[in-house]
Amino acid sequence: MSDDVTATGPAEPRRLPRDYPPFLYIPCVSHVTDGTYAEAVYRQTKDGRTALLVYSSLDRLQACQGEDQPWFGLPLQSLQMLYDVRPFDIVYTDVYVPEERRAPQAGVRA
Repeated sequence: MSDDVTATGPAEPRRLPRDYPPFLYIPCVSHVTDGTYAEAVYRQTKDGRTALLVYSSLDRLQACQGEDQPWFGLPLQSLQMLYDVRPFDIVYTDVYVPEERRAPQAGVRA
């Protein structure tokens, strides 16, 4: 038996490492006062996949994305809900984004 946690979706089961952080900090397009209007920033990888960047802590998000980066928090178990709204191919954790690529726009090339 695997030590991974399974997240099921419409296509096929996806595996998350057992030690994945229980709460995620996710960059969003703009600052909002109501979290229901937060729109996650998705990146496109060089090979054309849609990537979601997530951070294990707020200080890591700010160190990797800048202190002005809008964000929202999401419990790990709600990640499937985000996928259901807009599917993504891969999740990267705690990735540094160079300043020139920090513009929070949907579909920005990573």
